[in-house]
Amino acid sequence: MGNWTQVSHFTLGAYSDLGPLRWLYFVLTLSSYVLILGSNLLLIALIVLNRSLHQPMYLLLCSLFVNELYGSSALFPFLLFQILQDQHTVPYALCYFQIFCLYLYGSVEIFTIAAMSYDRYVAICRPLQYHSVMTHRKVALLVAGMWFAPSVAIGVLLWLSMSLPLCGNLIDRIYCGNYSIVKLSCKSVQLINIYGLFYTVLSMICPLFLILFTYGRILAVCLSAPGQARHKALSTCVPHLTSLLNFSFGSCSQIVMSRFDMSGIPDALAVFLSLYFFTFLPLLNPLIYGLKLSQIREQLRRLWFGNNTAT
Repeated sequence: MGNWTQVSHFTLGAYSDLGPLRWLYFVLTLSSYVLILGSNLLLIALIVLNRSLHQPMYLLLCSLFVNELYGSSALFPFLLFQILQDQHTVPYALCYFQIFCLYLYGSVEIFTIAAMSYDRYVAICRPLQYHSVMTHRKVALLVAGMWFAPSVAIGVLLWLSMSLPLCGNLIDRIYCGNYSIVKLSCKSVQLINIYGLFYTVLSMICPLFLILFTYGRILAVCLSAPGQARHKALSTCVPHLTSLLNFSFGSCSQIVMSRFDMSGIPDALAVFLSLYFFTFLPLLNPLIYGLKLSQIREQLRRLWFGNNTAT
C-alpha cells in the first residue's frame, strides 16, 4: 500500500525488438494512415461541396468520417514515432491525453451509428414526419451533444484515474489504456470500477438498445412492404448494419484485450486485435458507405469521370 511512486512517464511493454523490420512496420503503418486520411477526407469534401448531399443521413455520415480522422490521428502518429524508438516511453500527461482522445473516438462512433439508425427508422417507419423530425438544426444539436456529453463523462473518468497512487509504470500495450493504468494502482479501485460500469452502460449499452429497437421496427415494416419498397428500404440499411458489426467486433476486441490476460495468444494476434478498432473502422467505413449508398457512389463517379456517366 505504501510503495507508491510519483510516476512521470509510462513504459509500453508490448513492443518487441523489431530490428530491421521496424522500417517495414513503419511503412505499413504510414500507408494505412494515409489511406484513412485520403478516403475520409474525400468523402467529407464530397458531402460538404454537394448540396444534394446536405441531408440528415449524409450530415451524420460526415460527422462519422470526421470522427474517423480524429481517432486515427490520435493513434497513428504516436505509433509511427514509437516504432522508430528503442525505448518506448510516454510522458504521464500525454498518455492520459491519448486515452481521452481514443475513448472519445469510441463513444462518438457508437453514438453516431445509433443516430444514423434512428434516422433510418424515421425515414422508413414514419416517412411523412421525416422532414419535421430530422431537421438540420436538430441534427446539428445531436452532433454537438454526441461530442460534448462523452467529453465530460470521460473527463470525470480520467480525473478519478489520475487521482490513484501508482505502484508501477509498465503498461503491457502498444498505446495507453486507462484500465491498464488503473491496474497499477496501490489502493482500491472500487469507485472507478463502479463509475466505469456506469459509463459503459450509458455510452455502449443504451445506444446499442436504441439500435436494436430501431432496426427491429425497420425489419417489421420491411417484411410487410411490397417487394420493390422492401428492397429499397433494406438497401439503405445494409451499410449501417455492416458498420455496426464492424464496430461490435472492434469494441469487443478492445474490451477483451484490456480486461483479460492475453499473454497466451501470439504477439501478432494481440497487436492485430488491439489495433483493429482504430484501423479497420476508419479504413472500411468510407469503403462501405462509398460503395453501398447510391448517391455517394454517383457523386464519386462524377468526380472521377465527369458528368458524362452514360454507359
